[in-house]
Amino acid sequence: MKDYGLEYRKYVIGGIAVLIVTVYTIRLFTLQLMSDDYKKNADSNAFLKKVEYPSRGIIRDRNEELLVFNQPAYDIMVVMNEAQDHLDTLEFCQTLDLTKEEFIARMETIKDRSRNPGYSRFTQQMFMSQLSDKDFSVFQEKMYRFPGFYIQRRSIRQYQYPYAAHVLGDVAEVSPSDIEADDYYQPGDYIGKLGVERSYEKQLRGEKGVQILLRDAHGRIKGSYKNGELDRRPIPGKNLTLGIDYKVQALGERLMEGKIGSIVAIEPKTGEVLCMVSSPTYDPRMMVGRKRSKSHRELSRDIWKPLLNRSIMGQYPPGSTFKTSQGLMFLSEGIITPQTPYPCYHGFVFKGLRVGCHGHSSPLPLVPALSTSCNGFFCWGLYYMIGNRKYGSVQNAMNIWRDYMVSMGFGYRLGIDLPGEKRGLIPNAQFYDKAYKGSWNALTIISIAIGQGEVNLTPLQIANLGATIANRGYYITPHVVKKVEGETLDTLYTKRHYTMADSTAYKYVVQGMRASALGGTCHELARYDFEACGKTGTAQNRGHDHSVFMGFAPMNDPKIAIAVYVENGGWGATYGVPIGGLLMEQYLHGSLSEASEAKAKAIQEKRINYGSDIR
Repeated sequence: MKDYGLEYRKYVIGGIAVLIVTVYTIRLFTLQLMSDDYKKNADSNAFLKKVEYPSRGIIRDRNEELLVFNQPAYDIMVVMNEAQDHLDTLEFCQTLDLTKEEFIARMETIKDRSRNPGYSRFTQQMFMSQLSDKDFSVFQEKMYRFPGFYIQRRSIRQYQYPYAAHVLGDVAEVSPSDIEADDYYQPGDYIGKLGVERSYEKQLRGEKGVQILLRDAHGRIKGSYKNGELDRRPIPGKNLTLGIDYKVQALGERLMEGKIGSIVAIEPKTGEVLCMVSSPTYDPRMMVGRKRSKSHRELSRDIWKPLLNRSIMGQYPPGSTFKTSQGLMFLSEGIITPQTPYPCYHGFVFKGLRVGCHGHSSPLPLVPALSTSCNGFFCWGLYYMIGNRKYGSVQNAMNIWRDYMVSMGFGYRLGIDLPGEKRGLIPNAQFYDKAYKGSWNALTIISIAIGQGEVNLTPLQIANLGATIANRGYYITPHVVKKVEGETLDTLYTKRHYTMADSTAYKYVVQGMRASALGGTCHELARYDFEACGKTGTAQNRGHDHSVFMGFAPMNDPKIAIAVYVENGGWGATYGVPIGGLLMEQYLHGSLSEASEAKAKAIQEKRINYGSDIR
């Protein structure tokens, strides 16, 4: 009789055998074809792929003066798969002047994928960066005792002068977010953090190369694989030429010592930034190499906020420099003619409201109103514009006002090629409707006519106003980079932006600014042999007023437009005008006269006592 139990058992055993073979086959297929772990392991034993870093592009000023260059540096890299457990940790730490705890912490950080995305035990990882020549020499002599550790040669930035820190920026090790944002970077790579080092990172960094080296069974380098046929040489970064004139920059930083504020100078015809001073500042050479972290920590804790680029991040009331924009708008809108006089009774006085002003002749038209910086004239102008029936309502009039201001480069970022630019504030009708529940008129907002109230601009925007007037009605987006090697400049930095104001209106505003330089509030500019035009500002503040100046020169062939802003500096003529005049002279003549140098030294030695009013 046939035993069906044995018959079924045969099939069960056969099925199990087939299943086992199938599982092993799938696993072998996965390991050999689908997974690259073994391939990586084999490759890491046979080859060493050594990354070759490109030299970073150098940076020069507009006169080809070298500002930023490279110096050789050395990093220690580790391949975790090769670093042996029996490494003589004590000798290793003594060689690099590390404690055992520091060594362990560094190794743990490397393996921590949350802090080191893309970690692989088969590839080189950064253990220590930027060794000095002395430390490198000591380690290189003993490196054969430390399997898995290698020397990686690269370069670090060096800054020729202690100037323009906010413009140049600095370079530091990539963060995890940098690595996630761009797969070009690996842990231990460097990236621009601030200034043009950041905004032109892709041009400056170049392209990495790779050298494939062959190793024997003991991990010793035997030479290049296939005689270097598969190697890829690094491509150096592109060089930058800035619009900055480092001598003007140096003078500006001298003059702002002991003061809080900013200086911005622009070449009107091109929009190139000639100098950008933010005070207090710092020496960019502090932010180089392994000392960068400590220096950055100290600067970030400084109550004077030296890391803040006030030129593009500071948002201030422009004061009376803003009156130029109001005059342009009043003329263009037909609110006034060049001959229209308005009274000034030591200020604007109407229906119990008073906006004070200093003594001068009255009534007076636009040109002398600009020359004497008359508050009354511009308050009357705004009063008649906001209440003008041709606009239909105060809201419509206010939005026309806003449109003019925006066309002049206010209220929005200009788009300079530096990170962190702020937009300032230009109010509109909706702003005041919300603030006053729809019940407001020209008297409510009269202070905006003289650059006070809700109006805030950056020093860059004030300088750009000067450039626009110098050009008689247009500006080119300010930019600090004049030229990128092998590239054409972005059209953003070559296109003209025309304002809403009539071109003829600029003629009268220029006359007013020239009159101010000859005998008005900017009369100190009359001593120069070039035709300077200027407008002072004394911006009201909770404490001492801010000293402001905006101007350009020469009048009929403008080569420089400038804004000076000194916090708590008092009258515009106290600091703004003399600083602006000296910088104009330095740029136009290439040096200061003996008398001007004496004046510069006196300003440099002046210190403003800010007390508890430090921002």
